[in-house]
Amino acid sequence: MNTTEIKGTWNEQKGKLKQKFAELTDNDLMFEEGKKDEMLGKLQIKLGKTKEELANLIAGS
Repeated sequence: MNTTEIKGTWNEQKGKLKQKFAELTDNDLMFEEGKKDEMLGKLQIKLGKTKEELANLIAGS
């Protein structure tokens, strides 16, 4: 999967996450190369989810 495909998939996933969790903003879901763990950590704190719960939410969105 190339970077364009990943970004396209992420755009779809973040739209679904924003529908599920109204408190999420575009800044919360901003995906930057090399900062995936930082973004996921912020989401864990904001949503009160474990790393595994968050991964399941993203995968199942």
